[in-house]
Amino acid sequence: MRHYLILTLLFILSFSVMTSASANEYQLLVSKKNNELIVEKSGQIVKKYHIASGKGGKGTKRLRGDSKTPLGRYRVASVKESSRFHFFIQLDYPNLIDAWYGYKNEIIDANNFKRIATAYKKREAPPQDTELGGFIGIHGLGITNEEKLNIHESFNWTEGCIALTNEEINELKNFIAIGTQVIIRE
Repeated sequence: MRHYLILTLLFILSFSVMTSASANEYQLLVSKKNNELIVEKSGQIVKKYHIASGKGGKGTKRLRGDSKTPLGRYRVASVKESSRFHFFIQLDYPNLIDAWYGYKNEIIDANNFKRIATAYKKREAPPQDTELGGFIGIHGLGITNEEKLNIHESFNWTEGCIALTNEEINELKNFIAIGTQVIIRE
């Protein structure tokens, strides 16, 4: 019975969010295997960026500390300057699907599932303190030098985030708003 109630809640919340208006006319498409972030408007490519993603390799994020970049549909939850990464665009990870997986596999309990679902319904950033991890976003490099730029171009080096150069993250800010959809694929 409990699983049925949670599945119903998951379906209702997902449907209500999918049918609501978009935050803006742009969406971001991320391909981990191509190390690419595409800005798209009305199905047309506006801009492409080279990215670095999580050093944890293929697959989606399941646990705090696994260094994987999550796969799925997310939204921009907040934007802020960052002394460590120049600028940080936080995503609403974990989303309802991540939460359901975590609950079903006993990574999080019903209370944490409910906390994530409530935040999702309110279009707020979900709790970042569960065993699923948190603070996943798109960021710059921070203080840069030639070695750091070479690593960025050659390796997936993040703890699960998506990284661009500082100049690119500054440009990307022009295309996003709170609620902008970000789709991350393998």
